[in-house]
Parts: sequence; structure tokens; C-alpha cells
Amino acid sequence: MKADLSRREGVYLALLLLCGVGAIAPLLQPGYFWGAHDARHDVYFIFQYAKSAAEGIWFPRWSPDWTFGYGYPFFIVYGPLATFVGVLFHQFLGLGYEASVKAVLALSIIGSGLAMYGFVRSWLGRRAGLVAGVAYMVIPYHLVDVYVRAAMAEAVALTFLPLALWGFRAATLRPRLAAVCGAALAFAAIMWTSNLAALLFTPPLALYVAFLLSDRLRGAGRTLAGRLVALARGAAAPALAGLLGLALSAAFFVPAIVEQAYINRTQWFGEYYDPTQHFVYFWQLFDPSWGFGISQPGPVEAAQGGLSFQLGLAATLLSAGAVAWSAARWLKTRRLSAGRLDAGGDTGHFRDSSDPAARRRFREVVFWALWAAVSVFLTLDISRLAWQHVPIVPYAQFPWRYLMLAILPLSILPGVLVADPAPASPRPEARSAVALWPTLVLAALLMASSAPYLKVEMREPTREQGPVSMAALMRFQRTSDEMTGVTAWVDPRHRPTWSDMADLWVQGAEVTTRVDYSQVPQNESLAVNSEDMGTAHEQVFFYTNETGRSITFNRFWYPGWTAWLLDGKDGRPVERIPVEREAGPLARIVVPVPQGQGYILLRFEDTPLRAAAKWTTVAAAALLVILAGVAVIRT
Repeated sequence: MKADLSRREGVYLALLLLCGVGAIAPLLQPGYFWGAHDARHDVYFIFQYAKSAAEGIWFPRWSPDWTFGYGYPFFIVYGPLATFVGVLFHQFLGLGYEASVKAVLALSIIGSGLAMYGFVRSWLGRRAGLVAGVAYMVIPYHLVDVYVRAAMAEAVALTFLPLALWGFRAATLRPRLAAVCGAALAFAAIMWTSNLAALLFTPPLALYVAFLLSDRLRGAGRTLAGRLVALARGAAAPALAGLLGLALSAAFFVPAIVEQAYINRTQWFGEYYDPTQHFVYFWQLFDPSWGFGISQPGPVEAAQGGLSFQLGLAATLLSAGAVAWSAARWLKTRRLSAGRLDAGGDTGHFRDSSDPAARRRFREVVFWALWAAVSVFLTLDISRLAWQHVPIVPYAQFPWRYLMLAILPLSILPGVLVADPAPASPRPEARSAVALWPTLVLAALLMASSAPYLKVEMREPTREQGPVSMAALMRFQRTSDEMTGVTAWVDPRHRPTWSDMADLWVQGAEVTTRVDYSQVPQNESLAVNSEDMGTAHEQVFFYTNETGRSITFNRFWYPGWTAWLLDGKDGRPVERIPVEREAGPLARIVVPVPQGQGYILLRFEDTPLRAAAKWTTVAAAALLVILAGVAVIRT
């Protein structure tokens, strides 16, 4: 029996992977889609991260070459997990930067299908899981994220959303340590991957848990005490999972939240980023045309080069059909239970309105329909008041980003049409009697409906884009004004638009120091020689016969930059030297030097806040290992 079930599982997984190969086929062709929105950013994110990893810094905080070499605390405020995976492909499999991005995106599509399959299979069965998994891989907004926007972090986050739903559903309905650990890991992975996805997804995730808990209150009696006890018991496991997930991601999200005040964000919130300019027109949700352009104000058709905002006609119609069919079946069972129909009639999935599992299934279908409706509502102009007055809504920046949430129910609901009969069905043979062919038809329909959009514009890089190098990075920053962020202390009116360091890189030379030698007289009053420089440190020799001298570094001052007096070249730190902030518009690092000679090490270190957050994550990881071990022993 177990072998038979295993073979069945293998068939469904094989079918899902076959569809997944079709979904990633555009990525398998040679070349790179340099014209996609974030495709250039993705390769340079990996490029910068890999420089730190080559020095043994696998959790970098500082991107050394952003803003023409002055540097930027990029990975403090931007989720690093997707880039980290790309670096693994680059470092250990020898893939180029472009190939690493394509590998991450391909993996995200396959992974998202498997994740959705697992989630839906857990409560609707394998057939429903297969349909949902296929839908999730090829639903248009997912393809937009990968092939048009090349939004690597968001695409990877889409893999973890169904895993979080799966984990929290299990932790709520069947509390056990394995479910708690799984939910915590999935939630933490979202936090590590995309700040935006985590922010948008967490409120509806909490509502989903609250919805699942409401069933516990239904059977908890009518007394307030009984309901409160049932609520506390039911909420314990998902609450523990949520707290553990937060702790596992504390090393990233705590500094990200606190230190966002330390960066200048005005350049990222200009007129173009006004959300009221990017509401979706209702007809655009069903416009079958496809474009590779960016989001533009007004009703720019995708056929004219605009960004596609379509929901996917097949997924939408199948979802609507699933809700209508479920409602009809539910009404029929209610009439049956009331004695209005022959009690021996076919009752299908929702056999008895008093059956908790059947009732929960129907109510869950309604919940997902409401999730889809609210998500779509927030993309339209009629939600303007919500964007103006609901605090968390505007963090999406663009209204169409709520399609990220809409594609979850639009992938789940089609699976309802081929779901296994309700667990309490009096006819065990009903499960095996459900034919496979409707499932294959639905999966084929979903694949066929998205086939016209399984395409990508492979292009050669322009001189300002690549091939990936320091020179191309500098040119890209100058022409696009991307990856040119500054800290909060830099005067935005004097934000760098080029640098001497950028000149050297463009000329094909190496930058071996960030010391501003224009302020070093190189005589007895002050002489400096850079001995070693890396992504987050520099060691210099100094000599001065005067007091009050200092060395200025072409790095933006930021909390964490620390200077140490060494006991010799490459020696151990013996004295900490206060790091000062330049009074000028660039707010660069200034290190006072004592009279005499010696070696100084400037390096980027964890602040007390970052260190505390990091150790919180380490402790949470240790606790997770213990809980997982206990769960294995219990099984």
C-alpha cells in the first residue's frame, strides 16, 4: 500500500516538474535578458556580494563599490537571501554572474510550484495540489516578475509564501513541533528574502491564522472562559512559530527597521514613485497583450510596451467557477441536512453541514475568494482612500504589487474543482473513483493560457550595462542613477555623480585604497601609505610629528565603521580610535591619528544592536535544532 502511494506521489511530482521545465524553458536559452527591469541590478548584487564572500564575509552588511566607490550599507536594508543563493551558484558551481541569476530564477519557479503543491495537497489532495502548483508557476504576474521585471528577491519570496501558509495551517489545525519548525523556517525565509514581500504578506497571513482559529471557538462551548481557553490553546503553536520565525530573521530585520533612518530615502520616493500614478485600470487585469516596458502612469497598454497587469483569464475563470461550484454544493448539503432532499442523494465534497472538516473546507474557499477580492481591490483606483489612510498599504509603493498576493488564491482555488472528497465521506471508494483526466485537462489549460507569455528578451549588454566589471558598474550607476544611495548625513544637493575612483575603474586600473591622498601632505607633518584594503576594511601606515592630524577615507561615514591602532603591521588591535564624521557635504570617514608612527585598521563592524540581533538569530537557530530533534524522536 505504501509503495503504491509512493508511486502515485511520484507521478504527480513528475507531472508538476514537467510543467515546471516548460515554465523555465525561456531561461534555458543562451544569453541574458539585459533589458529586463532589474536584470542589471541582479548581476551586480551578486557581483558585490561575491567580493565580500571571497574575503570570508558571508553575511556582508556593506557594499563597497556602490555610489562610485564611496560604499553603501545595502545588505543592511535589502534582503540578502536570493543574492546569497546566486553567490553559491557562482562560487561553488562556477556559473557566471548572468547564469547565476538565471539559475536562481529558474529554481524559484520550480520551487514555488512544489511549495504550492505541498500546501494545497495537505488539505485538498494531490490532484488539487497539481493544478494549484501548475497555476502558481505560470500565472501571468509570476511570469512578469521573472521574465519582464527580473525581480529576483520577489520571485524567490514567492516560493516561501505557500510554505508559510502550509506551515501555519498545520501548526494551527494540528499543533506539533514539526509544523512549528516548518512554519518558523518559511516565515524567516520570507523575511531574509524580501522586506516588501514580508511586509505585504504578514497581515493576511495573520488573518488566515485567525480564520483557522475561529473553528476552534465554534466547538469550545458558549462560555467566555471556554472560548478563551480554546483560543489560547489554538494560538500557542502558530504564535510560537511566528516568534521563532522573527527570532531566526532578527539578524536582518532588526537592523533593517532601525537603520532605515540612517539612509537618505528621498531619491527613491520621487514623482515617479507616487502610487496614485500607478493604479491599475480594471480592463488591464484582463488585457491579454504582453509588454516588456516599465510601469507608467495612465492606461498604457501592454501591447504598446507597457507592463502587463493581467490576472490570467484561465486562472480567474477557474477560480470563479470553483467558488460558484463550492457554494452550490454547500447549499445542496444544507438542504440535505435539513431534510429537504432525499438523504441518500449524492452530497459530493460537502456532505454534511455539521461535519467540521466539510464546513471548514467551504469556509476556506470563501476566505480565499475574499483574499483575492481585497488584493485586486488594492490595485485599483477605487482603493485610493486605503492608500491614503491605512498605514501599511502604501509600503507596496506600486498598487500593482498587490498582485503578488492575488496570485495565491487564484492558484489555490482552481484546485478545488478536482479536490479529493471531504475526509468524512461515508464512501471510501469515492476518493479512488475521482478520475485523473480532469486534473490533466485543467493543468494543460493553465499551461496553454500562459504559453504566449513564456518568453524573454535576450539581449547583449550595452556598454553601460556590461559585461560585468567594475568599469561597467560605474557606467551603469552614472547612466541609470541606480545603486547610488547615500547615507542620511550626506547632503543630497551634493550627492556624488562620479568620483576619482570611478575614473580609475573605467580606465581599467584597480582602486587599492580609499584614502583621500589629496588631504595628505606626505611629509613629516603627515605621511600615509595604504598597506591592505578589502570590501569592509583598510590597513594604513602613518607617520606624523604633529598632533591633531587625521586621515580622510573616501567612504561614507556610517555606524559600525571602527578604527584600531595595531601593535605592528597586521598585528592585533591594541587601542580603539574614535572615528569622526567629516563636516563636509559627503560626510566621509575621518580617523584622527596620534603623534608618531604606526598602523591603523579601519573596518566595518557590528554595532551593539546588530550584534544583539545576530546572537538572537543564533540562539533561535539552536532552539530550532533542538525542537526539530525532539520532533524526530517523537515520530
